[in-house]
Amino acid sequence: MTRQEYREASRDVIYLAACAVNSERPDPERIKKMDLARVYEAARNNLLAAAVGMALESAGIKDDVFVRAVASAQRKNALLDADRAAVLARMEEAGIWYMPLKGAVLKDMYPRYGMREMADNDILFDAAQAEALRQIMTGLGFTVEDFDDGTHDVYLKKPVSCFEMHRRLFSTSLREDLGAYYDRVKDRLIPDEGKRFGYHFSDEDFYLYVIAHENKHYFLSGTGIRSILDTYVCLTRLKLDMDYVCREAEKIGIADYERQNRSLALKLFSGKALNAEDEEMLEYVMISDSSGNAAAAAELRVKQKGRWGYFLSRLTISREGMEAMFPFLKKAPFLYPVCWVLRLFRGVLFHNKAFRTQMRAVLGLNRDKR
Repeated sequence: MTRQEYREASRDVIYLAACAVNSERPDPERIKKMDLARVYEAARNNLLAAAVGMALESAGIKDDVFVRAVASAQRKNALLDADRAAVLARMEEAGIWYMPLKGAVLKDMYPRYGMREMADNDILFDAAQAEALRQIMTGLGFTVEDFDDGTHDVYLKKPVSCFEMHRRLFSTSLREDLGAYYDRVKDRLIPDEGKRFGYHFSDEDFYLYVIAHENKHYFLSGTGIRSILDTYVCLTRLKLDMDYVCREAEKIGIADYERQNRSLALKLFSGKALNAEDEEMLEYVMISDSSGNAAAAAELRVKQKGRWGYFLSRLTISREGMEAMFPFLKKAPFLYPVCWVLRLFRGVLFHNKAFRTQMRAVLGLNRDKR
């Protein structure tokens, strides 16, 4: 599909997802003009096939691929819910504090079960109990995919369960202000009623975390339409103290992104006209899909920082990030400038595809295939 065709299909996805989340019946005449095969591709790429399928169903249209998408999303959510309940019960027994994140919470804010598709279960937990948690997970039939290699451990269980158990929410190697703000996050958590070790965010802090998480993906490789829909759902389902939200967004360093993202979400899914800034953000979001678009993200950063500024930013990451790549730096901090050169060679030798994408953006050579 061409870029223009994909753009048109994405706008159809937005319209149908808006109908689904607002519990409105889509216009059958408008649906007749849609190419549902293209709509399905765009919806699938944005993890919105179930939402679109539910909207079509409300209009009396039962397209087989969308019917299957709805059933698959509901079945997967049920399996993830059951496995999450089992894991959290064992964590309660073991005295390990925990807090479900992202989709595990957001899915219940959508009007129908399965409308918000889930890829995995994300749970923040007491990092000091990582080994005890590993024993719990393996005892429940999970295999260890990643352990003690970043901000979260990954556990898998057939047929569909993937758990990302977060030792912390953000790494300071990505953004020092973001990582530092969430480093002592437990101090702001609220105990779950009827639980000894379960916690949750206030509505405002949950919204801020959702936006901060989206912000991370937006600037790393892009984020799809569903992330904007998640923002809309938060804004319309939660009772938010926006003065608090704006103050804390400034501290985190996401104030501009939060404002722009909020503007786009509220207009896009309520059928209001977009301004030029909204349209520019939407174009990037539509190109990105839920899995991201490295070339589009690199071009966005070049636009923000300039070619030379972006190139330098890819070499000169934070000290913590450099130490993770080159452990010898902890004992020889004076070699930090040398690591800039080593990082360049590391990109060329071991991350050739990503390096080429970033350098093509610096040189203005990327070509969008859509």
